[in-house]
Amino acid sequence: MTSAPLAARLRVPSGPLFFPVTAYGPDGAVGLDTFRTHVRAGIEAGGAAVFACCGTGEFHALTPEEFRDCVAAAVEEAGGRVPVVAGVGYGTALAVRYARLAEEAGADGVLALPPYLVAAEQAGLVRHFTAIADATALDVIVYQRDNAVFTPATVVELARHPRIVGLKDGRGDLDLMQGIISAVRASGDQDFLYFNGLPTAEWTQLAYRALGVTLYSSAAFCFAPKVALAFHRALNSGTPEGERRLVELLDGFYRPLVALRDSGRGYAVSLVKAGVRLRGLDVGPVRSPLTEPDPGAVKQLAHLIEQAQELTEGGAA
Repeated sequence: MTSAPLAARLRVPSGPLFFPVTAYGPDGAVGLDTFRTHVRAGIEAGGAAVFACCGTGEFHALTPEEFRDCVAAAVEEAGGRVPVVAGVGYGTALAVRYARLAEEAGADGVLALPPYLVAAEQAGLVRHFTAIADATALDVIVYQRDNAVFTPATVVELARHPRIVGLKDGRGDLDLMQGIISAVRASGDQDFLYFNGLPTAEWTQLAYRALGVTLYSSAAFCFAPKVALAFHRALNSGTPEGERRLVELLDGFYRPLVALRDSGRGYAVSLVKAGVRLRGLDVGPVRSPLTEPDPGAVKQLAHLIEQAQELTEGGAA
């Protein structure tokens, strides 16, 4: 069943879950000072947790040493105010190594990304994610997407592990998610956590909320924190005014943002990074194999950020 600290802190977050980008300097090396500034600003803006070195943070592009340094920096900036969760991945041996590095760096938990490249049977996925959970004392959230898609029975088995506390869904199959949630609930586990992990998750969060999934990742929070906070407050208000606000934000900001994101490969990361730069923090470009967004897309994003200021009643977005 679900274990204590991380799950308890994430269950009812005070704000969006913050997935910071990783900063690089002019020489291409990780810019830890800039990364610290980015993480600190996100926490001060109302981020309820820091998910460091995950998809938005280009986990795939980081060496183990860079990963450890970034997680340690995020932990130090958080200072215990909010939990820090680190992305881990690749094959089982490397995922275990990254999980141990995250533990050494002081993380509160890990987000276990799909295993690298291979398509595995359900039993193999169980062994992989169980090995990650067995490797440290950290709580683990498993990430369903791409080549790691679980049957409800598999999630029931994973949820029995005392340190596997949740499932982040990047698949978007609501029928499958309903089956998973129902099966885990029927197994007696009422505390297992579920996260909407689709890109620009706010866009689909109303559908996930209907399934009882209240947690979601917010990449937009990196560059439009006031919009992301306004969405989070409206989503949790339970009032007609909140519902009206949701429609306003979805139609006025998130719909055009999703269309822009879908206009280029890798924009779910590179466009977010461009947004952070537009807000005045030079976090550098993305690393290969990702590429920078088209200048026209960056111009459109700048216009969207300006519109976001109007949606948040004249304040900075």
